[in-house]
Amino acid sequence: MADQLSYYDILGVLPGASADEIQHSYDTKASVLAPSMIAGAPSKAVAVVDRARAALEVARRTLTDPAARQRYDTEIGILQPGTGLVTPASVPSEGNWTSGPSMTGRGGIGSEQLVDALGAIADWLAPHPAPARHVTVPEVRGLFVAAARRLLTMTGLHAEIVQLTKDPMPVEGLVVDQSPRATARVRRLTTVSVQVWHPASGASRRR
Repeated sequence: MADQLSYYDILGVLPGASADEIQHSYDTKASVLAPSMIAGAPSKAVAVVDRARAALEVARRTLTDPAARQRYDTEIGILQPGTGLVTPASVPSEGNWTSGPSMTGRGGIGSEQLVDALGAIADWLAPHPAPARHVTVPEVRGLFVAAARRLLTMTGLHAEIVQLTKDPMPVEGLVVDQSPRATARVRRLTTVSVQVWHPASGASRRR
């Protein structure tokens, strides 16, 4: 999923998060979208709230159901059937390499391990195609700001945050507008202006 966010990104949790941690993150973000918080919000915020709620709900429902989560983790490549979460392969640093019999002798590196290590090094040294000069701007409206930043960075773009609320509550803000718009083709490393809304301080006490 190199060009899109995972449910973990949407909820702001790590792949190893417990069900309780996932539920807590969901509750925290969903509370920002409660009707009492949205009352009096600009029309841009109201327009994306349903999208934000739907994204949070499908992420929570998937990641708190053990069977659904296992299928999802396998689908996105962070879980290998019968093993567990995928961890990056470790390649010995230069100082750990030795020569002679100890590499294949008792307690040393076996032939299969050596082939794997050499393959990893060869892949690292191999030439890789240059990134495209132009990219498509992703849709970030309806995402919380951390997830929006991550998606823009993954796409090869920068984010400029424009805060809309004068006296915001100390919670994570919601992206309600962006420029350039989604699907626009721009140069890599272009800055995308992201308008972020927070509930105003005292919003939760409104009726």
